[in-house]
Amino acid sequence: MNKKINYTEKLNTLLASYQLHYQNLRSLHWNIKGQSFFELHLKYEELYARTQIIIDDIAERILSLGETPTSRFSDYLIKSAISENDIIHNGTEGVNYILQAQEILLTQERELLTLSDEANDEGTNSLMSDLVSEKEKTNWMFRSWLG
Repeated sequence: MNKKINYTEKLNTLLASYQLHYQNLRSLHWNIKGQSFFELHLKYEELYARTQIIIDDIAERILSLGETPTSRFSDYLIKSAISENDIIHNGTEGVNYILQAQEILLTQERELLTLSDEANDEGTNSLMSDLVSEKEKTNWMFRSWLG
């Protein structure tokens, strides 16, 4: 039982990290300037829309495990492995933030992938596996964009 509590705490930490990442992506979307404006404004919107779905999936996974998802922003600020960003206008800085944040999320997801495998939790394992694959692909694309 103790392992389950630790496990859902890690899911709640991931949820908190995604919440901060979501808000950082919204800020990038609102504040992008320069020659990459049109391209990145759309990409940031795509990313925050996808992140919103992931947040819901994680919260529902926590609920399906019989626990309560963290839902207060003050708690997200404490639990998140991702910090709030200052305003970023520069496209290269924004993409670098995304790569850094996604590496943090990948670390959390890979840990949960291992834990969920050990716990024979197919639902969480599948969710984490999908998130890892998706992030590995988008990280390759962002690194390619940076040149």
